[in-house]
Amino acid sequence: MNGRMLYHLAIACTMAIVALLWSPLTLLAGEQALDSATIERLTGIKGELSAKEGVFKVSVPRSDLNIIVAGVKMTPPLGLTSWAAFQKAGEQVMVMGDMVMLEDQVNSVMSVALENGLEVTALHNHFFWDTPKVMFMHIGGMGNEGQLAGAVGKVFATIKETSGGKGQVPHVELSPTQTSLDPKPIEDTLGVKGQLASGVYKVIVGRTTKMHGHSVGNAMGVNTWAAFAGSDETAIVDGDFIMFEDEVQPVLKALRGARINIVALHQHMLEESPHTVFLHYWGVGSTRELARGLKAALETQRQ
Repeated sequence: MNGRMLYHLAIACTMAIVALLWSPLTLLAGEQALDSATIERLTGIKGELSAKEGVFKVSVPRSDLNIIVAGVKMTPPLGLTSWAAFQKAGEQVMVMGDMVMLEDQVNSVMSVALENGLEVTALHNHFFWDTPKVMFMHIGGMGNEGQLAGAVGKVFATIKETSGGKGQVPHVELSPTQTSLDPKPIEDTLGVKGQLASGVYKVIVGRTTKMHGHSVGNAMGVNTWAAFAGSDETAIVDGDFIMFEDEVQPVLKALRGARINIVALHQHMLEESPHTVFLHYWGVGSTRELARGLKAALETQRQ
């Protein structure tokens, strides 16, 4: 066997050894890869893979919306695109996303997200001077790839089903100047006494956290409050709800379960400990129904 043949034989042996050693790593990598076909099938959306970050992202441009911001005709590339991104996290999959909706769509979509195992992590506006008003709901989740993709698919489907003015608006006509409600059932349900002034009955539940090493509480805005107006049979309630981070999802579920609408979910402070999150809400119904819904949410929180 001459030198040339020995050289080629050595190359072939080396390549065979490399292939043998590499194949288990390739298999392992394959086992850890996202199943993009399943994600596309369950979400109903074609996606795009970022190979560098190992993230598979599905996007839905809201080209159906006719949004004007301070005279500017908005298009999806200007920030009107719903999306969800999937990434492996050990044995599980993590999803994060941002859903673009009009006001009448928000709570229907939120309920679907919560009912299907997703977390709602923020709800707010991204623009000023927009007509009609656009809201953005951020979602997250950790778990089984198929379950998460299926949940995201249901969220996208609900956005599509409620678009074009098919969402819900809890309309009621009343004036605080004509308030006739009886505060006692509200007090009995919530276990908190409030004050009636200018036709609005308001209750406040204080909490505490720390900022810069000092305790801050009710008087500094660390509280949940509810303001009722109307009659015992037909009333509105609005207010703030303060939560620690691990309380957010249970409170959202309790309020939506009582058909109380969430209108914002965000922070009011920075660098406090424990970290607090606030939601703003709007409910329509009898005072007893509304008070029971708030009580259910309060009961999910640690004392």
